[in-house]
Formats: sequence, C-alpha cells, structure tokens
Amino acid sequence: MNVLPTPALGRASAERYVEQHLADLVSDDVRGSGSIRGGQAAADAALAAFDVSGYAATRNEVLPVDGRGASRLSPYIRHGLLSLRTVWEHVANGPPRDVARFRDELMWQEYARHWYARLGTATASGVRHEVVVDRVPDDTSTAWPSEMRCVSDTLAELHRDGWLVNQTRMWLASQWTVRQGAPWRNGEDEFFRHLLDGSRAANRLGWQWVTGAGSAKVYGFSRRQVERRAPTMCDTCELRDDCPIEDWPAEPQLRPVVGDSRVPRDDNVDATAGPVTPVVTGEATVVWLTAESLGDGDPALVAQPDLSVVFVFDEPLLAGLRLSSKRLVFLVETLAELASDRLLTIHRGRPSAELAGCSVATTFAPVPGFRRRANDIDVVELHPWPWLRRPSTGSVQSFSAWRRSAR
Repeated sequence: MNVLPTPALGRASAERYVEQHLADLVSDDVRGSGSIRGGQAAADAALAAFDVSGYAATRNEVLPVDGRGASRLSPYIRHGLLSLRTVWEHVANGPPRDVARFRDELMWQEYARHWYARLGTATASGVRHEVVVDRVPDDTSTAWPSEMRCVSDTLAELHRDGWLVNQTRMWLASQWTVRQGAPWRNGEDEFFRHLLDGSRAANRLGWQWVTGAGSAKVYGFSRRQVERRAPTMCDTCELRDDCPIEDWPAEPQLRPVVGDSRVPRDDNVDATAGPVTPVVTGEATVVWLTAESLGDGDPALVAQPDLSVVFVFDEPLLAGLRLSSKRLVFLVETLAELASDRLLTIHRGRPSAELAGCSVATTFAPVPGFRRRANDIDVVELHPWPWLRRPSTGSVQSFSAWRRSAR
C-alpha cells in the first residue's frame, strides 16, 4: 500500500501537497485555480450566493465579468459536492423564466451523464456524424491563434481558473474544429485537462454538439458573437481591422457514422443506472469515496457515519491523463476539509491494490471506470447514485429525444 499523509486545510497547503506527492502526475507547474476553491464549504457558499434572477438574459455574457449570469457551480456538481437535485431545489422560488432556463441546463448535465453512462468509451466517436479533419495541429497555437484576443483571453482564463462560461467554451471549440479543421477529440482533451468541471460526459457532449459530430447542426463562431457578448475584446484586439472571423465560417464536411445500437434503446438500464436501493452483501469496514462523489451528502458516507473513509489517487489513470495541477489541488482542498470531520486515509496507486483486504461501502458512479474498478474491489455495500432523473430505456440520440423518454 502507498498511503499518503493527510493534507492540512488551505490553498497553500493543498498546493504543497500536490507538489510533494503528485507533481509527477500533472502537466504543469503546481498551482490552484485563480478563482475557485475546493471543498464542501466553498460549494455551499457558492450555492448560497447564487441568485437565479436574470439568468436567462445573462448566462452567456462574457464581459464585463461582473455582468456574467453563469452560476459557476459546475465544478462542485461535477465532483458531487452539490447534487443536481440540491441545485434544482435551490432556485425553486426564482422568476419562472429564469428558473426554467437554469433547470434546462441542469437537465442537460443529467442528459450528458445518462449518455455517457450508457455508451461509455463509445462516446469518443460521433454519435451521428464524424467530422472530416483537414489537419492535426502541432500545438494549440495553430488552432487557437494567440493574436485573436477572443481566443487568447479565453485560453488565459481556462489555464488560470480552470473554468469558462458556456459561450467561450463554444467559441474555442468552434474555432478549433469548424474553422481550423482540427480533430475535436484533441480539443476536448485540452479542455478536460484544465476544466475543474471536466468530465467525459458534459465536456465531450458539448464538443460534439458544437462541431456537428452529435448532430447535423454546427455552431459557427464569428465576430458577431464576440461583439454581442464581449465588445471590448474586439475594440482592443490587434486584429480588429483584419479580423479572421469577420464572416460566417464554412460548414465542415460531415460523414454519417454507423450508429451504436445502444443509442436508441438501452437493454441493460439497470447496469447503466445502478441500484435503486442499497445493495448489501456483507459488513463494510471502510467507505470508499471516488472523485465523482466527494460531498458530505455522499450516500455511502451518510449511511456509514462511524466508518473510516478511503480515497485513492488512481496512479495509472492520472499518469495517462496528465491533468492540470488545478484539478488535483481542488481535490486535495476537498479532501483536507473532509479529513477535519472524518477519519480519512489517502492512497496513491491502483484502487484494487490499495483497497485489497477491505470490505467496501461506496456509492455507484455513472462512469464506466467506476464499474471496471469496482469489479476488482470487495464492494459489500453499494448505494444508489442520486439521479435527478433515473435513466430509462429510451433514446439518447438527442437532448429532445432524451427529455421525452426521461419524463
């Protein structure tokens, strides 16, 4: 076993911890997000501060920063510090138009989870189309030209904070694939490395939506969007008089793909969704938390308040992903806070090896990696995932098709 020390509270302590124990697994110099902290207290504070009023009109605003209506809750939702149900209920008394628009976004997050839980690694291919790639860039500077302020400022925010508003995510994705003809998977990987809310569900689905791989409709990035959402960017851009995105982009070439038989129907929905009620086959000795569910409300954590807790930094996985250190600092901040309330042991290694000899209570996670790892671990108590809408057998071909089947 490779047991790591328990981290102390605070940003500086979390950064030192990653530097000392995990630096070989990250892709950059160790530092945390410039604006987002990890931990349940930070998640709860962010939710309490969020007022949905005006969301429908301002969710896509980019500049000025204080005019943005985006909630910035996605990193906490991504890691289970806030459940979609909790956030859904938080906005219940807001203006109806804003509540409806915000809840649509929560439903999109749930759709992404259903889509990924069912299809897994098959989502690395376009669901309906494949984008015909003209070239593979040597580095991001060729697909994301630094001379364009709308690109350079957005990338700087991504690398500094690990978070972007949805509008600028679409700008970068469209610039990468629709305008530059680069493979969407490479761009999606770059987002995944840096975004604190990075997931193969919402992140990958968003890239497919923008580039046309998940539908036949492409998001075309042009100067018009920048002038509407962030007009000062164009005013101070060195290319303002020679803008490379002045006109609407040409449509990329798409070719149909052979559809996965699981897209229109799920014949094994219980495996996709996990248990409805806890499945108990023995007496648990520890609670195993995963990066999908680190909140105080984790069902296994709540059900076993007296058991010690284990978290494993999955060394083989992280060595392959090479994430930004921002993401690991966020996790360490969260674990440090958890350790102040529960007996927590942190490991680094392969989860099956680090949990060998333990009888585990854990919460089902709707990602294929959880199921693979859980098969090699003595899980004697499996708790349900807190779905906003439990997966059904219906189609995940599109958001609208999914919503019809998820009612």
